[in-house]
Amino acid sequence: MTKRKKTTGLKPEKMKAYASFAEWKRDQSAKNQRLIDALSGLVRKTAPEFTPTVKWGQGCWILGDAPKVYIHAEPDHVQFGFYAGSTLKDPEGLLVGSGKHVRHVKVFTTKGIPREALVALLEQVCLGV
Repeated sequence: MTKRKKTTGLKPEKMKAYASFAEWKRDQSAKNQRLIDALSGLVRKTAPEFTPTVKWGQGCWILGDAPKVYIHAEPDHVQFGFYAGSTLKDPEGLLVGSGKHVRHVKVFTTKGIPREALVALLEQVCLGV
């Protein structure tokens, strides 16, 4: 006899679509918009060749068609993540996640942004490490 998974009967919500990174950012809380601005500045300075966009309902930066970095907004923080995060050297031990590839850093305040460490991680992404 095969066991069947229980279902809730609820349909999954459709992911909200955004026309641009700016539109996605405007849809976030004021606090998260400040975090997004600060993190966007780090990406612009460190990886000016990356293009901001929205993929899978998240703000992200791509190089060509390849997603490199993302921001996922939660009510009380944002996750600044790396699609190939499992391959990055992380001497500060900031990256969290248990998936095969993706890792992120939780950011709660602009003062709490580990700027130097994130720049070092972004530089690795730029080099294709």
